[in-house]
Amino acid sequence: MTGHELAQGAQGAELAEPRLLIDGRLVESSGEAVFPNVDPATEVTLGHTFDASAEDIDRAVTAARRAFDETNWATDRAFRRRCLLQLQDALEKNRELLRSVLVAEVGTPVSLTHGLQLETPVGENLKWPVQAMNEFPWERDLADNDSRGVTSWRKVYKEPVGVVGAIVPWNFPFETTLNKLGMALATGNTVVLKPAAQTPWNATHLGRLIAEETDIPAGVVNIVPTSDNSLAERIVDDPRVDMISFTGSTRVGRRIQERVAPMTKKLLLELGGKSAHIVLDDADFDTALAASGLTSCLHAGQGCALLSRVLLPRSRYAEGLEIIEGAFRAVPYGDPADPANIQGPQISADQRDTVEKYIRIGQEEGARLVLGGGRPAHLPTGYYVEPTLFADVTPGMRIEQEEIFGPVLAVLSYDDEEDAIRIADNSPYGLSGAVSSASPERALAVARRIRTGSVSINGGSFHGADAPYGGYKGSGLARQGGFEGFEAHLETKLIAGV
Repeated sequence: MTGHELAQGAQGAELAEPRLLIDGRLVESSGEAVFPNVDPATEVTLGHTFDASAEDIDRAVTAARRAFDETNWATDRAFRRRCLLQLQDALEKNRELLRSVLVAEVGTPVSLTHGLQLETPVGENLKWPVQAMNEFPWERDLADNDSRGVTSWRKVYKEPVGVVGAIVPWNFPFETTLNKLGMALATGNTVVLKPAAQTPWNATHLGRLIAEETDIPAGVVNIVPTSDNSLAERIVDDPRVDMISFTGSTRVGRRIQERVAPMTKKLLLELGGKSAHIVLDDADFDTALAASGLTSCLHAGQGCALLSRVLLPRSRYAEGLEIIEGAFRAVPYGDPADPANIQGPQISADQRDTVEKYIRIGQEEGARLVLGGGRPAHLPTGYYVEPTLFADVTPGMRIEQEEIFGPVLAVLSYDDEEDAIRIADNSPYGLSGAVSSASPERALAVARRIRTGSVSINGGSFHGADAPYGGYKGSGLARQGGFEGFEAHLETKLIAGV
């Protein structure tokens, strides 16, 4: 059996793309090592992916450096635009294949592929940066400067950073990958991308499309899946890489920050969250809370911006909790291929174990387990956890402070508006949040006071490729998306002359 046949396997042969993309070529790993790609809903190995070696990482960085330094990719905006639109066409033609890959390897409910997991990024994450290339102020003049009798003209130029090391998580992998690539490539950078080991094929398929269906020059994009995070750190540590764009846990983000500090590399870090939904006392509770179960259990709670804390006014606490409990009992979960479901499995047995550990911690700390908390009896196969609701949670409990990344919701009470804001902000994170009120003006005033990167008022959606997304505090640095995300991938040069 050849290495390629081994990597494809029998279960997911029609979905597999096991090869790396290095310097414009789809290749096996230099040592022909492979790692498994497991369907979290069935626990079946779909196939294998070639496991990038240290040599492969070095070749990818070398190719990206050469492509930036020696080709016209960084300077020819019209060419970049044409190449990105070619990739857009290829994505649209391969949409259904990508949908099947995402359901199989991510365990995402197929219903979510009609939004953030697939349709939204295909619809926006390349198109918007291409549009922004036409609108962004790449150059601007400053007023003449008179100094010591000399009048100087001054001009500001925006230039690409160089080689971007992009590291992608497993929960919304395609959306994140396309967001990183769209911004980095539109601004003229080259990329070495490492997909998550749990979900490699959506990225390797993207590599195939780049190699076979676009004119993107060799080395501009390199995709190197590896199961060894110590090898992934070679991308972070390599002095030829100018910027690291990482989406993932705060713990890993801080490690990256420490490693690049001596080199003063640019960083874009989109990290964890423990987002709070403040339900004000004048809110329509039925409307505000009916979706609480759906929001916190969406994709098995595996989303950094999902609302994992609900803050209810003490005067209406029992009423609100009853509505949330009803919502939780109605959460449709199970087989991700069933369009009715919004919650599938956790990504792995390890992640399921982590969620179960936090459920035990919540009970030990004195929170009241209202429902859930175990493995569903009707789903003996797959890494499933029941939708889990905790009441009587108090500030400072670990399930209130720490990111669980599972279908677990903590419900707290507050005394007044000031108390609610204080509880929401008493968190190491500051990624997202929500406010519900009968008064949009009151809700906006509260939203402006919460120290978090994005806030939804009365169910409003802030997502979009044009939206600068990111967080305060331990939730990250810089922003991805929007003109702020565009700017994050550029350097600023000031030139003066006479």
